[in-house]
Amino acid sequence: MKFYNRERELAKLRSIEAGSMNGSKMTVVVGRRRIGKTKLIKEAYEQKVYLFVSKKNEALLCEEFITVLQNTLNQKVLGSFTKFRDLFEYMMLQAKEKPLTLIIDEFQEFLQINPSVYSDMQNIWDEYKDSTKMNLVLSGSIYSLMKKIFEDKKEPLFGRADAKIHLQPFRVDTLKEILRDYHPAFSNEDLLSFYIFTGGVAKYVELFVDAGAFTKEKQLDAIFSDDSLFLEEGKNLLIEEFGKEYTTYFSILSLIASSKTSRSAIESILERNIGGYLDRLENEYTVIRKIKPILAKEGSRTQKYEISDNFFNFWFRFIYKNKSVIEIGNYPYVRAIVERDYTMFAGKFLEKYFIEQLKLTNNYSIIGTYWERNNDNEIDIVAVNELEKKVLIAEVKLNPKKIDLDDLKNKSYRLIGDFKSYTIEYKGYSIVDMQ
Repeated sequence: MKFYNRERELAKLRSIEAGSMNGSKMTVVVGRRRIGKTKLIKEAYEQKVYLFVSKKNEALLCEEFITVLQNTLNQKVLGSFTKFRDLFEYMMLQAKEKPLTLIIDEFQEFLQINPSVYSDMQNIWDEYKDSTKMNLVLSGSIYSLMKKIFEDKKEPLFGRADAKIHLQPFRVDTLKEILRDYHPAFSNEDLLSFYIFTGGVAKYVELFVDAGAFTKEKQLDAIFSDDSLFLEEGKNLLIEEFGKEYTTYFSILSLIASSKTSRSAIESILERNIGGYLDRLENEYTVIRKIKPILAKEGSRTQKYEISDNFFNFWFRFIYKNKSVIEIGNYPYVRAIVERDYTMFAGKFLEKYFIEQLKLTNNYSIIGTYWERNNDNEIDIVAVNELEKKVLIAEVKLNPKKIDLDDLKNKSYRLIGDFKSYTIEYKGYSIVDMQ
């Protein structure tokens, strides 16, 4: 698959590289696994040394790195290195003679190999950065650990990074572009399933493109196959993040994916206090986000939780929830459940799709949803333009025939009281409005 989007990130990385000619620069690139960090970095730089931190003994890792250095720079590395601090100092000294772009991928893995690497690097960086021309790019997939390494004031590398890039999934306009390139006759149903199952995550998009899976049926074929990456994906990506308490986190996420979106609803099922878990899922791991009704007052307890990532939403709703069936290889059974519940499941992602579309217009200062206590008078989309004093109030349904604007007006009676001097527009969005 060709390289898509990321023009802003590419420009930033190349600008930082140019700036490193006048003194070394450190850039941190974070983002969930499969999002395309490595591909972005490699696309940005033609000449670079790329080191991948795998889980092995430090001396063996240095031996591997020396081989990479010699092959990339086409010169023999003088000396024997068994500690990364010594090898890093050697590379900084190399950057005194000529510019060097050094990429260290899965940088957080040094926590397991030798945590003192970070304080050693800080000392070496502080000593040499002003007299060298190194463009140092540090990439990592475990967000909580990367955040700790660079944003915790107690950590040695705190405040050392010159720039940070948090790589996000492809936007909906990029997903449309990809479908136009590879499957020009795509339908709105194809676009919606492509959006739901990939969530814009580059690796999943690439897997579907390579498999020619551009319809819901073919995408489900790819997901529920013997050699599928998707079946173990949530487990593989999140267990390391969550550690030994992963089963509790997984239970919470499974309930949120199954529409148990309030803390009280989750606690009533798990029969335990989960406040700390929700806080870490939101602020440390960034797997969920808290949603409040638009214009909710500070401190309002009217709130819900949702899983931020489309694919994780799907994985916890259908795959993790049916893990015992998956383990015996009965994929047709789980697929039948997906087919049965797809319409109901897809509805909330259609709402999310149109919210993303509205954000891309840059026409609104606030975009959100609205509901009153006990989930009364739910409104799918409320978008406010404070400059022009306009409000868009919208209902989203898969089937356009089910949109009832009169009912929408009745539900918004209390809401519009906050917009007395505004022009109100009522609108319905359905699957036919996606392109």
